[in-house]
Amino acid sequence: MATSSVTDLQSYCRQVAQQAHAAAARLAHVTDQVKQAWLRRSAQCLRQQCQQLLEANARDLEAAPGFGLTPAQTDRLRLTPERIEGIARGLEEVALLPDPVGEVIESRVRPNGLEVARVRVPLGVVFFVYESRPNVTADAAALCVKSGNAVILRGGKEAAHSSRAIVELMTEAAREVGLPEHSFQLVATQDREAVGHFLKLDEYISLAIPRGGEGLIRRVVAEATMPVLKHYAGNCHVYVDEHADLDMAVRIVVNAKCQRPGVCNALESLLVHRAVAQPFWTQAAPELARHQVEIRGDEATRQLVPGAKPATEEDYRAEYLDLILSAKVVDSLQEAVEHINRYGSHHTDAIVTQRLDHARRFVAGVDSAAVMVNASTRFNDGGEFGLGAEIGISTDKFHARGPCGLKELTTYKWVVYGDGQTRS
Repeated sequence: MATSSVTDLQSYCRQVAQQAHAAAARLAHVTDQVKQAWLRRSAQCLRQQCQQLLEANARDLEAAPGFGLTPAQTDRLRLTPERIEGIARGLEEVALLPDPVGEVIESRVRPNGLEVARVRVPLGVVFFVYESRPNVTADAAALCVKSGNAVILRGGKEAAHSSRAIVELMTEAAREVGLPEHSFQLVATQDREAVGHFLKLDEYISLAIPRGGEGLIRRVVAEATMPVLKHYAGNCHVYVDEHADLDMAVRIVVNAKCQRPGVCNALESLLVHRAVAQPFWTQAAPELARHQVEIRGDEATRQLVPGAKPATEEDYRAEYLDLILSAKVVDSLQEAVEHINRYGSHHTDAIVTQRLDHARRFVAGVDSAAVMVNASTRFNDGGEFGLGAEIGISTDKFHARGPCGLKELTTYKWVVYGDGQTRS
């Protein structure tokens, strides 16, 4: 879309929001059978047009160096036949999930005979702003529409060609099955000012969800006139307890840091109890070095890990999204908990321990959206939690926390049935 003036851009954004608002009213009445048919047909289209998607993605990858993307960010952008198959399977998994719309959360009959129920309903219109991951385009459209919401997709310029190709295929599937027009729309301009215009349209948009760097998220929070579901950063921790199985601890740490370092649930900061620091680092340091992980540690860590660099306060707060790991030796579980609550981002934190009482103290003490016991932080993911795909991971406490799937994209209304009761 080419815009010749600020007025044209404002008008375009308002038109998109109005179309989404009208579609949301129609979506509230669409059966789950239609939504399932759309998701399954979309999956078929993605598989059938795999080469078309790869060609669109190649254009994005070619432009990636000009956007200053790191290798980890470029990896998040890249599509392969295997990743396209994963996107298609994800759509089919969402299709099979129970439709949350109309679910009776609770109900009761009052002494006067009134039947009172709390029933799950869609939010309305979601404005979703995200960066550099074409698979998120499909995930967000699937989750929003399945939960009865229209969605406005504002993807990053880095994945513009890939996202457009995915949306075109899913739009074709929507027409085939009779899904309401404009149920999902990809914003057709990369003008940054468009985001600001959408964030002022709270009469049409119910919720904004930014998914990307901290700068983007802070901008959305500052400018939005509607509620925002967010997390600023993913500074995730693993604490290796004095009663840890060290072989298990090394496996978890290597997986959490190295399996995919450029994502928000990757390990960024490692805490090790002093009682096991020497044997742990004897095992862990060579494994992390094999993956080319740079260690930035306190004095105790640097004595145990040759080549480790000094850690600063900023390191302990950092979300690197790269093969860099801050580390510290601690004297107690309580010190680990206090460190995490001070420096962490309330995203995902883990303990490795063989002591159930220590696990319970850690779980109770760490104020994060997800707390893992003897498992990698990488499992904080909508698919891994059985939610199907996710639209994001919230570190807020209202109205949703952790991976946000179908139910987190709904609210509720009270429905009351009577037979003529009046209040005295």
